Amino acid sequence: MDRKPFLARTHLPSLSRVPLSLPSLSRRVKGCGRGGLRLALLLLAAGGAFAEENDPFPVKITANLPYVDLPQIHHGKDVRLQRDQNADSVLDFDFSYTSRKCPPFCIQPMTLSPGVETIGELEVIDTIKRIAQKDKSVLLIDSRTDEWLKKGMIPGAISIPWTKLHHKHTDKETLTDILEMQFGVVKEDGLLSFQYAKTLVFYCNGNWCGQSPTSIRSLLLLGYPPHKLKWYRDGMQGWMMLALTTVTPVEHPAKSTDKAAEAQAVAPSSEPRP
Repeated sequence: MDRKPFLARTHLPSLSRVPLSLPSLSRRVKGCGRGGLRLALLLLAAGGAFAEENDPFPVKITANLPYVDLPQIHHGKDVRLQRDQNADSVLDFDFSYTSRKCPPFCIQPMTLSPGVETIGELEVIDTIKRIAQKDKSVLLIDSRTDEWLKKGMIPGAISIPWTKLHHKHTDKETLTDILEMQFGVVKEDGLLSFQYAKTLVFYCNGNWCGQSPTSIRSLLLLGYPPHKLKWYRDGMQGWMMLALTTVTPVEHPAKSTDKAAEAQAVAPSSEPRP
């Protein structure tokens, strides 16, 4: 009986020299029988486990994207956008409710209006990267009212509550200032020109939240081009469910004293609500 060590009999390379990929191992053990193939698969599995244990970012954004560094994105400070690396993390309590009363917390449609694109997290991240690269043609807008901001915002977003764009909760001067000074809309002969208007990406609390849909619909009524409006439907609940980085305002703004908005917050309404 041949008592040579199994590795010697199958002519497999030593463990230290085995390239940990199935094609290369298959070539090396060709003709070695089932035993050699089994050992090759064991080596491959062991090497994969070793690589996973030593990966500093086991929870990546995508397979080839562990994180995104965003220079000076939040009040002049750098932010690293990544997912929480703790595999035992759970959803934040404030976003764990499944059965909010409807109305007002009703499920939103997938498409708000023809031409308005509904996007996901990777598209939002692409928007944030453009903002970090000083692209002035796009804005990421948090449509939620002030009390929600301290629970976390998406990096690179600016706060424009839905009440600031809704005709029943704002004044003409405030609305005009936002359109012209922040969105790039130009007023010509009493009419609004959207030729150089920015692309606006809106979000709020989640697919049960009506704040960002209200902002988008308000702008559509003013004539804002649908193709320049995008909606992250899953909002903060989807963002936090994936344990992506959030930021909070450096100085939290004073709570709104808009009585009409407060009244709407406690009374059912036909208009979309958060």
